[in-house]
Amino acid sequence: MQKDYIKGIFRQTIFRSDKGYIIGLLKVTETNMPDMKDYINKMVTFTGYFAELNENEKYVMYGEIANHPKYGFQYNVSECERVKPEDKDGVIEFLSSDLFKGVGQKMATKIVEILGDKAIDLIMQDKTCLYQVPKLSEEKINVIYDTLKKYEESTEMIVKLTELGFIMRDALAIYNMYKSNTIRIIENNIYRIIDDVDEINFTKVDEIALKLNNDKLNINRIKACIVYVMKNLSFSSGDTYLFKSEIYEGISFYLKCDIEFELFEEAISELDGEYKIKIEDDRYYIYEDYEYEENISNKIIYLINKNITKYKNIDMKVLELEDKYKIKYGEKQKEAIIKSLENNITIITGGPGTGKTTIIKAIVELYKNLNNFDDKNLINNIALLAPTGRASKRMSESTGFPASTIHRFLKWNKDADEFMVNEYNPDFSNLIIVDEVSMIDNHLMSCLLKGLTNNIKLVLVGDYNQLPSVGAGNILKDLIESDTIDTIELDLLYRQNDTSYIPVLANDIKNDSLDEDFLIDRDDYKFLECSNDSIISSIVNIVKMVINKGYDYKRVQLMAPMYAGINGIDNINKVLQDVFNPFEVGKNEFKYGDIIFRENDKVLQLVNDTDNNIFNGDIGVIKRINYKGTKSGKPEITIDYYDNLVTYTLKDFNKFKHGFIISIHKSQGSEFELVIMPISSAYRRMLYKKLIYTGITRAKRKLILIGEAQSFVYGVRNKNEKQRKTSLLEKILNLLNKK
Repeated sequence: MQKDYIKGIFRQTIFRSDKGYIIGLLKVTETNMPDMKDYINKMVTFTGYFAELNENEKYVMYGEIANHPKYGFQYNVSECERVKPEDKDGVIEFLSSDLFKGVGQKMATKIVEILGDKAIDLIMQDKTCLYQVPKLSEEKINVIYDTLKKYEESTEMIVKLTELGFIMRDALAIYNMYKSNTIRIIENNIYRIIDDVDEINFTKVDEIALKLNNDKLNINRIKACIVYVMKNLSFSSGDTYLFKSEIYEGISFYLKCDIEFELFEEAISELDGEYKIKIEDDRYYIYEDYEYEENISNKIIYLINKNITKYKNIDMKVLELEDKYKIKYGEKQKEAIIKSLENNITIITGGPGTGKTTIIKAIVELYKNLNNFDDKNLINNIALLAPTGRASKRMSESTGFPASTIHRFLKWNKDADEFMVNEYNPDFSNLIIVDEVSMIDNHLMSCLLKGLTNNIKLVLVGDYNQLPSVGAGNILKDLIESDTIDTIELDLLYRQNDTSYIPVLANDIKNDSLDEDFLIDRDDYKFLECSNDSIISSIVNIVKMVINKGYDYKRVQLMAPMYAGINGIDNINKVLQDVFNPFEVGKNEFKYGDIIFRENDKVLQLVNDTDNNIFNGDIGVIKRINYKGTKSGKPEITIDYYDNLVTYTLKDFNKFKHGFIISIHKSQGSEFELVIMPISSAYRRMLYKKLIYTGITRAKRKLILIGEAQSFVYGVRNKNEKQRKTSLLEKILNLLNKK
């Protein structure tokens, strides 16, 4: 079956990344695609990864039509071939192009007159055929031959790479990195690709290396496997460093063979010398993880040691705020407000209902008053940040001041996988308030601090008792326990009335003072006891009841600790789809693997996408599924994220999943009007204090727990969640002692 293609002349590059990703314009001359016939003799925008493209040359591009939500109609290229000139005029135009330095129209015409329209093939076979052309110097003969050879080489190498098993995008990326050295590098050390080419991982390279009969105990394989295992262990555990025994066990398990310890030691030593890992005492770090902690600790110590600011009459200004907003701040709230503006770094921690957002609003307003800023100056001098889109939106709504995700603030470039705001191009905001700090890992915190000047007031806000970040590190815990930063712990409950129990329950869990009151129904709380076998049916009944009371899935969020099993997230999502959003005639749906996506489904975004202003953990609703009216005839799904419409093509359907029920980890940084949370002994290995505390504190107005009371009590009393191995606290104390 012939592949879909467009053929035409490459006219212009619109964008080119360092990785070989190109957005360009092609003037279409031929196609076998019915939907592209109208574009013949017209310009089409194309995208893809390319080894090399030269303007005004003819190419055939294989791929598919796409409608980008931001850039509109374009052609996504998966493979590309240069079309050799086939007639005399084409060969003359090719040889007289800018590609061949010093060969103009006149000389190219002479070459074709003597060698004919097969001139290119003849030259490639034997360059001495060019001696037949009068007045053609040896230098120009070599230029013509070398240029043609280089051109052919790129195609041959990319074909070779795809034959080895690399997908086209990776083959192009590899060739773009190594050019004529590609084959030599693959033969000498194929594992080098992992370090040099982004997004090609160890498992893929290792699979190809073994097909090429590479030695299973090759030192390069051992080194690459050590780095791979260390990154996986760090990601799964949240540790920033590992012990040697862990690494050795990890690579032995992966390679499925015993490795001589001397060979392992040699590989470790070489990696240390190559700055891929860092060895400090008995701790083994991925080098970047070591640097993140170094960067964070150095910045923190600088801010601690820098002279603080003292404002005259600041206490009086706080009283004026109380009069303006008709509010009475508690003593700790006042302390937090004042210290945040006087210190260079301050931490504010507390559970739900303790007034953290009230304080943030007061800090912003007081900063404005103390500096006599108008609204424009205020925006230029303050940055309100949070790790997720939902958290930043909530921050903005509660303060009335613009807030942003950290990724957006740092101008994350998805293609380059780097932040444009950094130590070389910092942001000049003076007051930085960061909410939900418990969610921030070492990498993101390091990048944020590098993107700020030294002339800042940094306010870190978060709940010490919540789950730590998904990525490595334990920022909030380490900073608070270092006991070097002014930390104000808010412990009075403000967000409650006589019948409000959620903040009380959270406080009881935090203080290890839970009693049997948690089984009593309240206006904002209910514990529905049932067995493991009845959890799903009880969830269905409760959901139907709240729907009848006027709730929809935009106001209700279910969450659980685990994905697998009968009572796991994946299975419950399938059940809830039929409750919240059953099939109806006229409602489009699409089967993706074993999942059915349906219009009006609630979905959860799984990756950051700054181009579309959506982030990992954002929740949206499928507004439209279109698989008939698209240009490609392939399905597209449009999702509404807080009035932000984003359209996905088939290849991106793995970037979201159903969100009727989500993991407690994914719920961090969010509040929901009504939270329903199953509690089951099937979750036993995931039931621990911080997880349950995090789940119940997501409920803003009402909380319903469903399951076994004894499992709930077990989880609340279980403090044995894995303690992360981090060095940040120790580094801060060591630096402080050196001063």
